[in-house]
Amino acid sequence: MKKFKIISIIIGIILVIILGIGGLFVYRTQESLKSLDTNKNSVSKKIDQSKPFSILLLGADTGTDGRVDRGNSDTMMLLTLNPQKKQTVAYSIPRDALAEMVGDSPKNVQKINAAYNIGLSKMAKKTVGSLLGVPVDYHVAINMEALERTVDFVGGVTVTSPMNVSFDGVTIPKGTHHLNGKEALTYARMRYQDPRGDYGRQIRQQQILRAVVKKLEQPKYLVKVPDLIKKLGSDINTDLTTSQIDQIILKYHSSAKKMEFNQIQGQTAWINESSYQILPTSTMQSASDKLRANLGLEQQTLDNTETRLNAKNPAFFANEDDTDYDTFDLDTVHYSNNTY
Repeated sequence: MKKFKIISIIIGIILVIILGIGGLFVYRTQESLKSLDTNKNSVSKKIDQSKPFSILLLGADTGTDGRVDRGNSDTMMLLTLNPQKKQTVAYSIPRDALAEMVGDSPKNVQKINAAYNIGLSKMAKKTVGSLLGVPVDYHVAINMEALERTVDFVGGVTVTSPMNVSFDGVTIPKGTHHLNGKEALTYARMRYQDPRGDYGRQIRQQQILRAVVKKLEQPKYLVKVPDLIKKLGSDINTDLTTSQIDQIILKYHSSAKKMEFNQIQGQTAWINESSYQILPTSTMQSASDKLRANLGLEQQTLDNTETRLNAKNPAFFANEDDTDYDTFDLDTVHYSNNTY
């Protein structure tokens, strides 16, 4: 399961559905795709031309705790699929990464997961594209209710918890337990009790993903994948057309043969009384190089708001214990305990 090293559960659901089923049950799958909130007019023709493409996958926190607003994108992953190389290269982006909200006015920096809340997928795509210097062709956004529905769809999952996990009125004690959808959502969402913070949460999400994938690979669940897509229809929004999703299933499933998942990690800074992850320029550049290579693009030296701010904060990177980072008044938003 090395290929699932850091992939989150929400993203895993989409990968299993779109890439994993290949040409199986194509007709039933085509019918089920009609339930998704798709785009009528394509924003990019790369899939239609069988070219490598990028897709931003967003797991939004709408649908949990009674929320009905658009929510923040607490899971963000940029994937590049290359059918010629039969390869997928992806990077998870920390939800608390400092980033310019591209398209917002006046110019400002916030936690990157706020881009979806401010300007939906359009701003999220522009923000991630600027951060990593990669054209973002498409997006898929899923709300957190999809996790509950998927776990319940496979009859629950069994995980071994390294700690007591309590969140939203549900407690998962340390040890091995069989979780239903609501319990799995609790296990995947909690981060404040974990000394590893958001990175620890990603490891727990990995456990859920592995358990879900293991069950979905069983014939009795695999044949029901189109039914799962229908169940998740209201929880999924994308600017892909149904025809393009069709083509991904038929022409791009070979891209899943070699899947490289990476995690971008930053250094903690306290800005305006809130904790951020500052991504080193070298880390962003390395991610950009790999993603662009899989798209068949030449390397490009990053020059954006984030790299320019990094250059103005040499002392921050020289000392790992330094938590002071100067945004030169671009941090205009104060995060309360409810908006961390």
